[in-house]
Amino acid sequence: QVQLVESGGGLVQAGGSLRFSCVGSGSILRTNVMGWYRQAPGKQRELVAAIAVGGGTTYADSVKGRFTISRGNVEKTVYLQMNSLKPEDTAVYYCNTRQFGFDYWGQGTQVTVSS
Repeated sequence: QVQLVESGGGLVQAGGSLRFSCVGSGSILRTNVMGWYRQAPGKQRELVAAIAVGGGTTYADSVKGRFTISRGNVEKTVYLQMNSLKPEDTAVYYCNTRQFGFDYWGQGTQVTVSS
């Protein structure tokens, strides 16, 4: 069984920072790509950032230069540092990993950025 447990998030003013953590457990392969997605009200879920086991990263254009994804020293752990937050970053954020063609998701954590 695969589990992804998120922590972090919350309410912040525009220009502020937040940090997410995601810890995976169960039969997650250490070689999986891990990432963060978000879904704002009325919008589709979108990729925010992803990181491969070798450290290669992908970012949505809207967060480049502001967000940083990293893997922890502990296996199956991934972080998302979010700086210079904007009201349009308001969404529910989900940790994700894909394994054998199946997507696994964290519980989702709300981020609200006030202007």
